[in-house]
Amino acid sequence: MSSWFKRTDKGIQTPTEEKKDVPKGLWHKTPSGKFVDADELKQNYYVSPEDGYHMRVGSKEYFAMLFDNNEFKELDAKLTSKDPLKFIDSKKYTDRLEAAYKKTNLKDAIRTAVGKSQGNDLVLACMDFSFIGGSMGSVVGEKIARAADYALKNNIPFMIISKSGGARMMEAALSLMQLAKTSAKLAQLANAGVPYISLCTDPTTGGTTASFAMLGDVNLSEPGALIGFAGPRVVRDTTGKELPEGFQTAEFVLEHGFLDKIIERKNLKKQINLYLDLILNHPLRN
Repeated sequence: MSSWFKRTDKGIQTPTEEKKDVPKGLWHKTPSGKFVDADELKQNYYVSPEDGYHMRVGSKEYFAMLFDNNEFKELDAKLTSKDPLKFIDSKKYTDRLEAAYKKTNLKDAIRTAVGKSQGNDLVLACMDFSFIGGSMGSVVGEKIARAADYALKNNIPFMIISKSGGARMMEAALSLMQLAKTSAKLAQLANAGVPYISLCTDPTTGGTTASFAMLGDVNLSEPGALIGFAGPRVVRDTTGKELPEGFQTAEFVLEHGFLDKIIERKNLKKQINLYLDLILNHPLRN
């Protein structure tokens, strides 16, 4: 029997506080099991070069991608949620909000801003999934409504980037009313001929899908995004049928006519402005 098997010492005795762990955030793992260096991921618009997987990012990253030189004016930046229902589940809604403020450094699940994208004026609203699952509450609806008003008043194209788990249950019917409110505002833009572009990202579900996410003059998506109203399990249990492969992926939704185009993130700014140039009758760029 070899000597190493008969060792009676306890091996390496490095104290816990002296162990050198790999710092968090240096590597990211995609669903297919590919590991990507964080710096390489950032340079590639947070898309895995190994398998094309689009990592979830928030308003900070999308604003940097779409606004020229990352220059913009944020709209209604201080708007925050109230708790009119005094809602409590496993914890108070006010406590959830406070935890979300500290975790994300955001005021709610959406940010709105105005700036220039390839020289075109653009009002942009972008959801943040990191804030209570990108849930749509009163503040999300109000900020979209105010951003639409700004676009309408100044005759500037409007774009919403959706990333949401659906309506915010802690605001109950108040949250559901945002579906009608945002849809009405988008109808005003349509009547005035102000362009509205919708971009669905992973995930776009629930009341978001049932309202502003699917009401664009052009409905776009990133590759592989989950898009649907109810989750696959709920749909399967409700219909009693097995679902097709790839059900509720952006590619499936495109194939069945509910999207106009799937755009890789690296091409997003160019494609958005191509649509704007066409809609606004601008000269085509090289």
